[in-house]
Amino acid sequence: MADKTPGPGHAMFGLNEPVQNAAPAAPVAAPTTPQVVYVQSAPPVAATSTGGGAVRWLVGLLLVLSVINLILVLNSRSDFKTIASKQSDQLDLLTRRMDTSDERYAQLRGQFQVTSEKLGMTQQELTRAHALASDIQKKQQLAVQQLNDAIAKKASADEVNKVQADANAKLGGLSTDLAGTKKDLESTKSEFANALSGTKGELNGAIARTHDELVLLAHRTDRDYFEFKIPKRHAQQKVGTVTVQLEKTDTKKNLFTVNLFFDDKRTVRKDHAIAEPLYFYVQGASSALEMVVNKLGKDSIAGYISTPKGFFPNSANVLASRPG
Repeated sequence: MADKTPGPGHAMFGLNEPVQNAAPAAPVAAPTTPQVVYVQSAPPVAATSTGGGAVRWLVGLLLVLSVINLILVLNSRSDFKTIASKQSDQLDLLTRRMDTSDERYAQLRGQFQVTSEKLGMTQQELTRAHALASDIQKKQQLAVQQLNDAIAKKASADEVNKVQADANAKLGGLSTDLAGTKKDLESTKSEFANALSGTKGELNGAIARTHDELVLLAHRTDRDYFEFKIPKRHAQQKVGTVTVQLEKTDTKKNLFTVNLFFDDKRTVRKDHAIAEPLYFYVQGASSALEMVVNKLGKDSIAGYISTPKGFFPNSANVLASRPG
């Protein structure tokens, strides 16, 4: 029989190991050398998260500051617009006052010219009166001197009486001239007083706000009054030789702007207030014409024009057009 003792060849190729029911191998002894374990640390997730929160906080703070800065800029801009608007309103008010002052000055200048002409007539009469008084005084002195000379020379009573009669005749003639001059002065003074009274009434600027008040004003003063009514913008109405055209109205501020056509020219009167007298001079008028707007609506005005007596003879005034 073949020898079944395992040889070296079987051990090399593992043929000597039993197939089944092999005995468990003996435990291997643990090595005596210590083992080193390397633990890798976790990535710095927490630090990165904290840094991202800080950045978001800074971005939020910058946004808040930007919003606050924008609000401040808008408020400053609004305040600047408000201040600019107030200054513009004040400038408009000053401009209207300057325009009114210019019109008042023009009115006073015209009245002063008329009054100066009348005053010049009075001054001439006064100069004449002074000359007559001086002449009378000289003749009186001459008569007295002649009488004294006659007495000094012991002239006869007849000569003295003749000299006295001549002196009395001369004095009587001078007295008559002086009385006539005095009468002329009184007449001139009365005319001058009436002219001043009329001028004063015109400068006082009595305003009529209704038709009935205008009729009463026409009865009280020595002027003619003509009513007008313009119903829309750019419409116009002719009063005598003056044409009134409505440019615009401002019902909130009670202001209006009109164009006046007279003496072949156009005059713009801008931003006048209701019931504010508007004076202008027309060629041939002895004093200023006055226009007053006493009713103001949206794109419409109504009022009257006052002129010297008889200046518009072919136009019906408020008294002539009144029934009865």
